[in-house]
Amino acid sequence: MSLYNDIKNQIKDAMRARDAIRLNALRNLAAGLQTELIAKKTTDVELKDDETLAVIRRLVKQRKDSIEQFTKGGRDDLVNDEKAELAILETYLPAMMNQEDIKKIAEAKKTELGVTDKTKTGILMSVIMKELKGKADGADVKAVVESLF
Repeated sequence: MSLYNDIKNQIKDAMRARDAIRLNALRNLAAGLQTELIAKKTTDVELKDDETLAVIRRLVKQRKDSIEQFTKGGRDDLVNDEKAELAILETYLPAMMNQEDIKKIAEAKKTELGVTDKTKTGILMSVIMKELKGKADGADVKAVVESLF
């Protein structure tokens, strides 16, 4: 079963369980998936798993930004709701690499490309991000690359 269909089925399960937070998170996710499907202007009935994961990553990033903004605004009630939704969305994402694993790959790419100074960090970052697409958080990769110089 595709991830798209799995999410649709879990909406029904959340309704049966009367889990309002999970239901809200899944409905927001389904709306995001539907929006992506419409934006693609395709005749496909559902998104592929990699496209679905891209939408989930975008929604996770939005939740993190919202948490930051609500925290600055002192809206703890909204922060708690966003954190709950974030936790649910993150269950659909594959596990991210830790910084030690990223550092090994970054050091290998650094020597492979012959990067010796900080002016080439952008090139190094782009090569590493292409290799680790979906496996590592961009902020972690950036921190590792900056620590190499």
